[in-house]
Amino acid sequence: MKMQQFHYDNKIVKNFIYATMLWGVVGMLVGLLLAFMFLFPNLTDGISWLSFGRLRPLHTNAVIFAFVGNAIFAGVYYSTQRLLKARMFNDTLSKINFWGWQLIIVGAAITLPLGYTTSKEYAELEWPFDIAIALIWVVFGWNLIGTILKRRQRHLYVAIWFYIATFVTVAVLHIFNSLELPVSALKSYSVYAGVQDALVQWWYGHNAVAFFLTTPFLGLMYYFIPKAANRPVYSYRLSIVHFWSLIFIYIWAGPHHLLYTALPEWAQNLGVAFSVMLLMPSWGGMINGLLTLRGAWDKVRTDPVLKFMVIAITGYGMATFEGPTLSLKNVNAIAHFTDWIIAHVHVGALAWNGFLTFGMIYWLVPRLFKTKLFSIGLANLHFWIGTLGIIMYALPLYVAGFTQASMWKQFNPDGTLVYGNFLETVTEIMPMYWMRAIGGALFLTGMLIMVYNVIVTIRQGSKVENELAEAPALERVTKRRTANEGWHTWLERRPVQLTLLATVAILIGGIIQIVPTIMVKSNIPTIASVKPYTPLELEGRDIYIREGCVGCHSQMIRPFRSEVERYGEYSKAGEFVYDHPFLWGSKRTGPDLHRIGGKYSDNWHFNHMYDPQSTSSGSIMPRYPWLITGSSSKLDKSMTEAKMEAMVSLGVPYTEEDITNAQKDMLAQGAQIEQNLYTDPDFAKTYEADKKYASDNGEDFIEMKNREIVALIAYLQRLGTDIKVETAQQ
Repeated sequence: MKMQQFHYDNKIVKNFIYATMLWGVVGMLVGLLLAFMFLFPNLTDGISWLSFGRLRPLHTNAVIFAFVGNAIFAGVYYSTQRLLKARMFNDTLSKINFWGWQLIIVGAAITLPLGYTTSKEYAELEWPFDIAIALIWVVFGWNLIGTILKRRQRHLYVAIWFYIATFVTVAVLHIFNSLELPVSALKSYSVYAGVQDALVQWWYGHNAVAFFLTTPFLGLMYYFIPKAANRPVYSYRLSIVHFWSLIFIYIWAGPHHLLYTALPEWAQNLGVAFSVMLLMPSWGGMINGLLTLRGAWDKVRTDPVLKFMVIAITGYGMATFEGPTLSLKNVNAIAHFTDWIIAHVHVGALAWNGFLTFGMIYWLVPRLFKTKLFSIGLANLHFWIGTLGIIMYALPLYVAGFTQASMWKQFNPDGTLVYGNFLETVTEIMPMYWMRAIGGALFLTGMLIMVYNVIVTIRQGSKVENELAEAPALERVTKRRTANEGWHTWLERRPVQLTLLATVAILIGGIIQIVPTIMVKSNIPTIASVKPYTPLELEGRDIYIREGCVGCHSQMIRPFRSEVERYGEYSKAGEFVYDHPFLWGSKRTGPDLHRIGGKYSDNWHFNHMYDPQSTSSGSIMPRYPWLITGSSSKLDKSMTEAKMEAMVSLGVPYTEEDITNAQKDMLAQGAQIEQNLYTDPDFAKTYEADKKYASDNGEDFIEMKNREIVALIAYLQRLGTDIKVETAQQ
């Protein structure tokens, strides 16, 4: 049999490894800054682009799509070539994939701190970036599938199955969740509203975790653990069951993020049922990974690569046990909106994604640079510091979550809340936030140790060159199954059929859950008293989105006695029919705001935004002075009519008269709020002094009715007032 010589492209792998380490440090630094902002709310006082609400999506995007994303590409590009015995399909596509992805990351790092966001979790980037992501993802898939089609290895190894499922599913999720109507170059509105938007977002959000943070890493696990341990995968049959059951079941589980919300009950129950079933394939994969190390445990004790990978698989097992547990309604009733969820997410992110990436880098770098790792001791130190960091990060947040849930739900004998003031729960968990910050600092320290170790290793190694390899050309064989050929063995040599079957498997759950909610209007009953936002309230809502308020405040009161007593009447699906996008939130660092309208005066909201501690002693909310003073406070009304016209296109019933009179209506509503603010003597005194100062110095003076704070107050005072509500403790 004639052998063919070819070269593996190692340079693209090197580039992705460099990017992984760079963005990992950046993303973790931002995360650590955010952790300390819980302790020192005014750490970045007065700097709008360094505020918590704007930096939080930067952190999540940096660690998910920059750090983990580049690690995925590095591992996939390395392993795919060797598993298929072929160079990547096209070097130009590889370079476009690399540089295009880095440009998107840089764009995110610029626009998110500037407040350009859709507010949808893990999908905050605006519409031009969504298009760019789709294009680069297609380039990646084109390169992957092209390589599969020109392969010299007939049967596709299990890692390739996971890579195929990742490409197909992420493309579907991203495209459907990112359907939005542009208003300007960096502003758009989701085509879905309220309950529909929530379902599509968490269909995407949960499965972004599934098919971006899980399935590609399972593929990497199936390749790098056998390589590092020099052992075959424990069970081929188990890998088949693991793959097909995982991709079919995972796609159904998204609604467990929306239990006890306004989402239809049938959709919630489907999410619960499939989430519980998800435990079995997830643990099947964990068992397959750990048992691959049978007979290699002596090597685990001495090899830092295997140590990282063992903890990674263990973290995967813990997170995938906890996920189905959290989807049980009685558990979710306690855990949701608390720091328990933050702990759960970070066990998966830090242990599973972080440690598997670290192990992969420690294994790849010496091979790419043809040298030995500079220091095994430093790698082991990284392992122990990182492990301690994970423990110190997660355990305090579990305690914080239990504490929050317990305090929120306690009642006095007379039926009143024991802790009626939300801030009492915040004060109680501050020691846990200190420990979380220390744990994060340890994990970042470990990352920096790795970067140093890798840099020295690279310097003592040789230049990365394309690697010579040889393999026989793939011979044509019958397309039909042979007599002794198993069904799956046949499928493994038919990549097109495998891809189509994987696509069908992931589409079934999405179609059954989403189509009825979007297409059948009776699933989302309307409420006659619910009206569209006024032009000023619409602008205020966009400011709320820009400042990332949804990261700390929910707008979804669940039908629990404790929540109704604290916040007011529970939320109804029909109240959100004009919300593009929905703003239900995932975490209550501060209280729920769905019934905040009318509870406090305009003066209270004004003072609360300028100095939260002046109205709420012990608050860890930062100040927002740029909404109130300076040139940045001027409300941009130039796109209001365009925004309303976009809303009309999405089904919001603004009339032509509403749009024509938008500017006049905004001035009238703003003037009323300004007049209300004058009831505070301190406001009147300061405001008149500002007027005089501007007049004396020949400066332009921005009237209060034209400032952003007034629009935000208008929006907050509107929340929850479309239906009659009971008074509640706040």
